[in-house]
Amino acid sequence: MSSSLEQLKATGTVVVCDSAIGKYKPQDATTNPSLILAASKKPEYAALIDTAVAYGKQNGKTLDEQVEATLDRLLVQFGKEILNIIPGKVSTEVDAKLSFDTEGSVKKALEIIELYKQNGISKDRVLIKIASTYEGIKAAHILQSKYDINCNLTLMFSLVQAIAAAEAGAYLISPFVGRILDWFKAAHKRDYTPPGGPRCPDIYNYYKKFGYKTIVMGASFRNVGEITELAGCDYLTISPNLLEDLYNSTEAVPQKLNAANATNLEIKKREYLNNEADFRFDFNEEAMGVEKLREGISKFAADAVTLKQLLAQKIQA
Repeated sequence: MSSSLEQLKATGTVVVCDSAIGKYKPQDATTNPSLILAASKKPEYAALIDTAVAYGKQNGKTLDEQVEATLDRLLVQFGKEILNIIPGKVSTEVDAKLSFDTEGSVKKALEIIELYKQNGISKDRVLIKIASTYEGIKAAHILQSKYDINCNLTLMFSLVQAIAAAEAGAYLISPFVGRILDWFKAAHKRDYTPPGGPRCPDIYNYYKKFGYKTIVMGASFRNVGEITELAGCDYLTISPNLLEDLYNSTEAVPQKLNAANATNLEIKKREYLNNEADFRFDFNEEAMGVEKLREGISKFAADAVTLKQLLAQKIQA
């Protein structure tokens, strides 16, 4: 009997890891300041940090400029290390503090892509990761349409965000399944069965119904049940501990999401990319999305600040 992990892949789902673990053979991987902050405390990554700090010292006049340059270089170095292990793409995140700044997000994305280029990595192996605010979605539209740079719109909690992202031509979106379920369980004081959760299947079905090419990548899982309920989803990004559980299990994993079935569903088409007022109003009507987006941006931003403080200390040492 094949493992649950192999069965999941057999449903058509591409498995992505939120760090690069060769054993599980993920296609793609993702990283962010929170993951790098955790990795920065491990001795095996000291050399990467030292290289980034040396680069930062040479590419900034003020301490703030040196820290920014160091962080960008560190993100790219981690991305490059991951790409040595996986065959696909790595997601590299724009600073969360730019979540409401379209122009700033585009500028930072171009800087990251240029750094990858200087390190011998072509842009087709990189996804620029941006929060799914209205401004972030507009930035993704510019990057995709003007610069042919692929984007991963993260902190995705609602169909409203997903529709705008598809209109923007985003390469990939990341609905945060676990965080969505956390909110609904807390708000309604009950569990959800099946545990695949609301939103991700709605988004998947909408995209397949209307022929959008944007990849739906479920993310932020709390347990194996949340993952297997989305078997058949385009991509699923899974933490190493849950990949291990799937790897060691032989429980059946039947396909739950199917593109052909979605085409027969009764779904109303909506438009948001060039209708900011409707986007903001409809998104505002979803308390879960509003709360979780704010919380996610704040958490990523806080971890980036902590990481920058650590890098500043190393620059000044």
